[in-house]
Amino acid sequence: MSQNKKLALVPLMLCFFCMGFVDLVGIASNYVKEDLNLSDTVANVLPSLVFFWFLIFSVPTGMLMNMIGRKKTVLLSLVVTVLSLMLPLFANNFYVMLVAFSLLGIGNALMQTSLNPLVSGVIGGENLASTLTFGQFVKAIASFSAPYLAMWGATQVIPSFGLDWRVLFAIFFVVGTLSTLWLAVTPIEEQPIEGKPSTFVECIKLLGTPIVLLSFFGIMCHVGIDVGTNTTAPKILMERLGMTLNEAAFATSLYFIFRTIGCLTGSFFLRVMNNRTFFIASVVMMALSMLLLFIGHEAWQLYVAIALVGYGNSNIFSIVFAQALTAMPQKQNEVSGLMIMGLFGGTIFPLFMGFASDAFGQAGAVLVMAVGVLYLFTYIKQLKTA
Repeated sequence: MSQNKKLALVPLMLCFFCMGFVDLVGIASNYVKEDLNLSDTVANVLPSLVFFWFLIFSVPTGMLMNMIGRKKTVLLSLVVTVLSLMLPLFANNFYVMLVAFSLLGIGNALMQTSLNPLVSGVIGGENLASTLTFGQFVKAIASFSAPYLAMWGATQVIPSFGLDWRVLFAIFFVVGTLSTLWLAVTPIEEQPIEGKPSTFVECIKLLGTPIVLLSFFGIMCHVGIDVGTNTTAPKILMERLGMTLNEAAFATSLYFIFRTIGCLTGSFFLRVMNNRTFFIASVVMMALSMLLLFIGHEAWQLYVAIALVGYGNSNIFSIVFAQALTAMPQKQNEVSGLMIMGLFGGTIFPLFMGFASDAFGQAGAVLVMAVGVLYLFTYIKQLKTA
């Protein structure tokens, strides 16, 4: 890899950090629920709304990349993300949060669709899964820092400037602005699109390819479990251990700490061992986690469960995404759009989990996530044995 390409990877990795801003929706929705006295079903509308926009914007973003290029699309995503982080600094009511979370979802849909192919173009096909996993490691740093920043702001451990837990939006706003400026001045050479760009209908028709469709469902389950754990883990500690929200916020950070460790170690393991073997080990960890989250009533059981699902779920996205991209190398922009559309699972899972938890307690929410884990077991046969 040339020196210029290596230098270009640095601002791209910072973009992955900005991609992690979307994971603040879990802890933020819990604080909004407490501030505004919302039910689980209503509070879960916020994370669901964030991921709803992936259904609408992902495929059009793949087409937009064909017209304006991948770098300009990533820059657009950063601008929308920065705007979403600015709004909660001025007010804390349900409608402002709805707009802010919608913009955060739109910006993240644009970013996730365009950033992965942009990285793919910089490094080529070599070690794509491990590089994307390292990007997920950087993303996870933002993810696990969000609950701490919110908690520290709420308890005045760090100066919150009257923003309380919303100080995390101010901190991420500054980082997002810096990332936008850095990427804007970084030269990245992009390969021209070969042939005629696909239409919207042609993009959707790619779901008729079995590996694309099965990978799409795999991404849906991965993100559903991710957002579900992010949102539900604190509620489980509050329900079963009698913790306050500020105490239980640690559960979200624990999840992302182990996701971060998983991404960092996964970027190594995916270079030296078979992807299929590592995928199987990851899904087994997630299955054990669901069992402990369902039956566990001791603190150590719940902490082990959260750690297991954090580590297990950390590399699923990269493996499935890389599998789909390498299966159709001539249609990477379009396939990327379809895979990111699968993040719509982050809308479906929390909605059903909200209904289930209001009816049966947090064990009901765990059962909904367990369905996603079962599907990932069926995906194993799509992965090559060598």
